[in-house]
Amino acid sequence: MNWLNFFETKTPLRHSFGRCINAKLAPNEEELFNKSYEAFETQNILDAYEYFFKSLENFTDEKSNQNILTSREEERLNFTIFQGSAKVTGHVTKEHLYAESTLCKSPSAHVALKRYILERNYQLTYANYFSDDEYIKLKLHHDNSTITPQKIFFPLREIALNADFDKEYVKTEFCDITLEDIEHLRPIEEEELEVKFSAERGWIEEETSKIVTLPSNDNSGMQAFIYLYLLFKIDYLLVPRYEIHQKMSKKIQHYYGDEGSTIESKNEELKEYVDKLKEMDFETFKTKFYNAQYTFNPTDKTPNEEISAFIDESLKKIRWYKNNRYNQIIPTIYSYITFYILYNYGLHPVVKELLHTLVEIQNPQFFKALEYNLLYDEQNQSFSKRAIITRIENIVTPYQEQFKLLEPFGSELNYETLNEFSHSFYLNITALNFEEV
Repeated sequence: MNWLNFFETKTPLRHSFGRCINAKLAPNEEELFNKSYEAFETQNILDAYEYFFKSLENFTDEKSNQNILTSREEERLNFTIFQGSAKVTGHVTKEHLYAESTLCKSPSAHVALKRYILERNYQLTYANYFSDDEYIKLKLHHDNSTITPQKIFFPLREIALNADFDKEYVKTEFCDITLEDIEHLRPIEEEELEVKFSAERGWIEEETSKIVTLPSNDNSGMQAFIYLYLLFKIDYLLVPRYEIHQKMSKKIQHYYGDEGSTIESKNEELKEYVDKLKEMDFETFKTKFYNAQYTFNPTDKTPNEEISAFIDESLKKIRWYKNNRYNQIIPTIYSYITFYILYNYGLHPVVKELLHTLVEIQNPQFFKALEYNLLYDEQNQSFSKRAIITRIENIVTPYQEQFKLLEPFGSELNYETLNEFSHSFYLNITALNFEEV
């Protein structure tokens, strides 16, 4: 499998979940990538880029998402790349590639925004911001003399991901600035937004009520699990944009990154933010969402060993809480593990789809509200065992030709309770064998 297949998924979804691409690449993606590589070697630059861009096109239900558009002239290839709120346009000649993404109008940029833009230029590797008489733009210029698909992938990924991030940041921090080139963003139907709003309210109420029931002595660790699980859950299942995503990400980053603060003060900060989310009315809430095309995933691939180590360490914590009879926190940690991995790690398509399956099982009411078939009946505490086994087989089987030791494990799971099911599911995730024999 080509290294770009890391971005592919196989399970068709009617909604977006998480920050990664919920789509699949073309069936001939590897062939297109190889043709691109060969064309670069023979200096057929325009052909090489055309093959390369086609290899990045993604599909939903075999229909192109139009995330990359190209048009060919005699000595020039024009392209457009969509990445969330960002629209990157550019052209390729035999000598060079040029790409740019427009942020906002130059006259509207005040001193604070200009300072932010200057700071961003120090953080970027390939792209940089500039201002003409009319607009502030992020641009990329690349020489094609020694180019390969790998060498151009990362510069294009950088400009697309950062243009998207900065648009969302500016929308959040500089409310008086009007963003440019966002006509491609599509609104989400009000009915779906109402489901998401109701779900968020319900989750907040449920988890904050759970905190009240915790033991009064030394419950800071349990509180942390509850608040972080709640934020990861909102981010993955609801996929908020703009202010909610920006501020939530900052709270999570601060929690894990600030070693100078106590866990109690961090919990208080998370509590204050959750309270603000609860106070947000629907009219404000619904302005924080949109649908868009995506080309690049924001997270680099994580070694399977690192993911397995995190799971093992988390299961040890569950055993500690169980041995000390803090049983009320155990279901939360089982769900926290899934959302943490989906939030923080770049996953192989198999692992990503398997974990999403576990998310569906652990959150049946939300998926029922979105009209998905249930894999777990919460009221009767019963599993759709055959459907789960089939789902896991459908996820794993397409990759068995490459990974000979990769095996479906649906029939080996423990279907007695949801906790036991989750535990056995994680153990099987850590046992997946991606060795290419």
